[in-house]
Amino acid sequence: MDTRRLVDPALLPVLDAFPTIALTNELLGPMREAERFAQLPIAADARASEAITQTVRQAPGPAGAPDITLTIYTPSGAGRARPCIYHIHGGGYVGGSAAQLEPLHRPLALELDCVIVSVDYRLAPEHPFPAGIEDCYAGLAWTFANAASLGIDKARVGVMGESAGGGLAAALALLARDRGEYKLAFQHLIYPMLDDRTCIAAEPNPVAGEFIWTPHNNRFGWSALLGEAPGAADVSPYAAAARAGDLAGLPPAFIACPTLDLFIDEDLDYANRLMRAGVPVELHVYPGGFHGFDIFGGAAPVSIRARRDSRDALRRALQG
Repeated sequence: MDTRRLVDPALLPVLDAFPTIALTNELLGPMREAERFAQLPIAADARASEAITQTVRQAPGPAGAPDITLTIYTPSGAGRARPCIYHIHGGGYVGGSAAQLEPLHRPLALELDCVIVSVDYRLAPEHPFPAGIEDCYAGLAWTFANAASLGIDKARVGVMGESAGGGLAAALALLARDRGEYKLAFQHLIYPMLDDRTCIAAEPNPVAGEFIWTPHNNRFGWSALLGEAPGAADVSPYAAAARAGDLAGLPPAFIACPTLDLFIDEDLDYANRLMRAGVPVELHVYPGGFHGFDIFGGAAPVSIRARRDSRDALRRALQG
């Protein structure tokens, strides 16, 4: 179905500027190389550049694995412990980096007066599950262990991510609950990539997934992460959070997804299951939006509204 007619008119220029690309193994190398130099279409914030300190640290990875890189954004001024957003970047489990998000993270740390720790994790298919989620857990462990020197209040640490980063954030919330070592204050999930079974749905959503992140790309990403075709019976919930049978005891969740995003059905289902498990959930659905609309939509009113809703929810969560 041609769903362009359903796109918010203010977002149509984004589709012309960012054409949908079909991922292949041959494209991964050039894509990642381009990402090293890519800049998000966001104007630099001079105040944030001056007021926020960026530090890049190496931290021990999982047992037997390489060290991981953490990019840390800290507001100036000491004297009290601040809340922390532990952020996980997106990229379909096969791309992306923490460095790309500096134009977002600096002003966010300033506006919310919080520390942001952004983790770089190993990417599939070279490093399939559980490499990525274990890297994220190792970074979380380091953050808690070094909270005092980082100026972080350990009682107000939450996880956040977009797309595959949102999927990893949801999986990390499950892993933290199950291992019982670190208590998270919240999970902030922006169009999270939660369920490999979307790839094999008998009745796929007829209006979702035409733009940016398509069914083809979704199958590519999940196959890379799992090392096999998506949809098998034994997929771990730490790979695909929607596979978890028990969602009780998870931290409060913020979930946002636009109506034309391929993940809309799995995100709505996960939000409903969290609510039925007694987890507080704030759910936002944005008509006429597609994958990445909040970041790339610029001055489109629906994009502004989505960014504002996200910031407001983060502010409430960080204040505890």
